[in-house]
Amino acid sequence: MAAQNPMHGSFNEAFPNVPRPVSKQVLTVAGISIAVYGLNELTFDAREVACLWLLHPRLQTQACMEPLAAAAIHDWNGREESKKLGLLAITFDQRNHGSREVDPVANEAWRSGNKRHAQDMFSIYHGTASDTSLLMTYLSSYIFPSSDRAIVMNLVLGVSLGGHAAWQCLVHDARISAAIIVIGCPDYFSLMSDRARLSKLASWVDSPAPGTHFLGSRDFPAGLVTAVEMHDPAAMLLGKVDGPIRQIDDEPPSPVEQAKLLPLMKRLFQGKRILNLSGSTDKLVPYKCGEGFIRWLRAAAAPGGWFADRVHVEDILFENVGHQMSQEMVVEAIRFIAQTLQNQPFTRVDKSSRI
Repeated sequence: MAAQNPMHGSFNEAFPNVPRPVSKQVLTVAGISIAVYGLNELTFDAREVACLWLLHPRLQTQACMEPLAAAAIHDWNGREESKKLGLLAITFDQRNHGSREVDPVANEAWRSGNKRHAQDMFSIYHGTASDTSLLMTYLSSYIFPSSDRAIVMNLVLGVSLGGHAAWQCLVHDARISAAIIVIGCPDYFSLMSDRARLSKLASWVDSPAPGTHFLGSRDFPAGLVTAVEMHDPAAMLLGKVDGPIRQIDDEPPSPVEQAKLLPLMKRLFQGKRILNLSGSTDKLVPYKCGEGFIRWLRAAAAPGGWFADRVHVEDILFENVGHQMSQEMVVEAIRFIAQTLQNQPFTRVDKSSRI
């Protein structure tokens, strides 16, 4: 099924700085075809390099992220700091997309005839997060075989399906310093419960109370529930949902609960930066599905919060924007990338992935 590309319209003649192309090198790393942008633009003195991993939307391919790669690199290379710290951008096709497509139906939703939509979508973007970590491990040996430069920092930016994956990359790989999530969701239980309600699945409507038997049903099997509890940020910290949307108490966790959560919070978020960009009229990935978790995380990280000064969280909701990366979102993303490169201590890449 054809779907509108969320990247359509991110750059056009009205954009203040339509990005010029940058150098592109296509490599096969760990059996995955990747594109590396910006190698030729690195200055001689830039012996340390940051990598921006760009994860594309569902039903699209890595090619749609190329203008964003160019925009980020041009912006950074126009700054004085780029003479010492270089920036590369990396793209690759998500699992079952583009050059890696095996079954087109597996990329579709319930309404488009895919009965395994919940399993397929989560496993595909969990796989993308795993692939990102795998590629991160081996990339320097391919692009810097003489070890004359070192990758010292990794950032991830994902859109839609790529945004879901970016959340997993952030929390499961200690090498990632920052994530820009565009129209993505950190709460799979809420997202798919709401989608099941809207799709009027029998497992939703035929429950004694609507939705009470959805988790654990054929549409969301127990094995998938277990996987989500292991890898989804909201599920790891807050558990399952009781209805279509997670309801969060505005009261902070009790001291006992904080003591239990603190080690996990440190492992997932300590020292990291997050920019969450959403559209107020997004019907495919509604902001409300992740809002409870985002609000909970922001409250914990706020001055005086129980996790204050340990994680930086920005959450911007754009009015009258649907399921797309608007030009205003591009501007915010480029701004956040530059600020992260300028201000954030490097998260050295000798730390291992937990995916």
